[in-house]
Amino acid sequence: MAIEEGAKVSGKVSGITNFGAFVDLADHQTGLVHISQISNSFVKDIHDILAVGDEVTAKVVKIAPDGKIALSMKAVEERPAKPARPVAEKHFEHAKPVHHDHRDDHFRRAPRAQATFGGRSSHKGNDDFNSMLASFMKESESRLSTLKRQTDGKRGGRGGRRS
Repeated sequence: MAIEEGAKVSGKVSGITNFGAFVDLADHQTGLVHISQISNSFVKDIHDILAVGDEVTAKVVKIAPDGKIALSMKAVEERPAKPARPVAEKHFEHAKPVHHDHRDDHFRRAPRAQATFGGRSSHKGNDDFNSMLASFMKESESRLSTLKRQTDGKRGGRGGRRS
């Protein structure tokens, strides 16, 4: 019986590594179940779930041209039904409905927040994008050089402080 992609196969675990489990299949073939494909839940240690000699059922995910067979036990498991997400209205049933008059919005808008770099406002009357970018680059280079000096001192690099 030839093994095809998408088929469910049964086999016996022949070896366990830190990255997955090898499964002996029919016709003297071996497939690998990667640790991420063993269960729908997180698997820290494969030995908690599988042991050499266990009979397992897996789905053939891929057959590489060199004959390697990738298996997935996770694809065979039935996924538990996810609970339905609560509707936002259910959480606020006790709240009173708010009626909003959109005509008054333009009177209530807050003034625009201005971004600051190094304590200076980046929005000045006639500044265009290029001058703002230039000031940002200057400030950024200054901060990077300060950071580099501090980390070199802690690592014992050139010119650093020695304690």
